[in-house]
Amino acid sequence: MSDLKKDAEALHTAASALGKVDHQTRKPLHDFKAASHDLSAFGVLGSLMSAKDDIQDGMDTIAKLTTNLHKEWEAEAKFLGDVSDAFDLLDVLLSAAARAKKG
Repeated sequence: MSDLKKDAEALHTAASALGKVDHQTRKPLHDFKAASHDLSAFGVLGSLMSAKDDIQDGMDTIAKLTTNLHKEWEAEAKFLGDVSDAFDLLDVLLSAAARAKKG
């Protein structure tokens, strides 16, 4: 197996794994977002009432960043898949050129 073929397979595997991140983190992210709106434990602590809003804002920001990371990872997975396909094609073309040169 040529090096390009091995590289293409490695890229394809990486793209596949990266593409599954959203599926694996969807429920934890949903739970985290829900928890950011249920900070009732802070309600009984008068001195921490102002901290509740700060914590909620921070958790909302983390959830938004994670959603943006999912979009970035999806784009990265597509790019890795495209590079993998290009390596596969290049490997085929190089093999055909080598066979044509032989004879």
